[in-house]
Amino acid sequence: MGERIRKLKKIRIHHEGTNTLVYSLVTILAIAYLLWEWCPNKWPLCVFLGITLTAWFIVLNFYRCPIRYFNKETERVVVAPADGKVVVIEEVEENTYFHERRLMVSIFMSLFNVHANWFPVDGKVTFVEHKDGNFHKAWLPKASEENERADVMIETPEGHRVLCRQIAGAMARRIVTYAKPDEECFIDEHLGFIKLGSRVDVFLPLGSEVRVKMGQATTGDQTVLAILPPKA
Repeated sequence: MGERIRKLKKIRIHHEGTNTLVYSLVTILAIAYLLWEWCPNKWPLCVFLGITLTAWFIVLNFYRCPIRYFNKETERVVVAPADGKVVVIEEVEENTYFHERRLMVSIFMSLFNVHANWFPVDGKVTFVEHKDGNFHKAWLPKASEENERADVMIETPEGHRVLCRQIAGAMARRIVTYAKPDEECFIDEHLGFIKLGSRVDVFLPLGSEVRVKMGQATTGDQTVLAILPPKA
């Protein structure tokens, strides 16, 4: 019981979802009250509450914001920026910023995952760019280049440049990025938040030692994605 209570204390609701959860719950309760008062047959009320409260608790789960700490050495470590599943591990030609081949690791977040995003490495944010685009399904390869996205470039203490890309999906319609240019960033800090199903790509230098496999479940700020080379 004590362990369960400690785990509950480490879970909070992300501030991005506070208004949505409060207003939707008030609306549900108001409609339920009207159905209770004006509808003699209580079946419509039961059906309404069953459907809407199930949906509300799914949204509540979506807006969870666990308090996490890596609690290990962070030098050259790349952690998962999000909860989800690894859907891409491959070398790609990145011609937007690097103009060279990079190792891309992509994590797909379903509706049932926590959607807070963490910084994948320690370092300094060199720039943040938001680009409008389409809303293809997030797990498709073209989503990385064609979907609406926010790019955060981080330079690590070893001189490596790591790009973290938040990507909107077919259902996601809002990307929130907290990263600011010229600010130092650290593992354990929130990079941003993506509402509804989405994806995060991390572009690493070649020579990085990948520590995850395709299809592996990841835990944001906990799962080690890769180890960077000693020096850029």
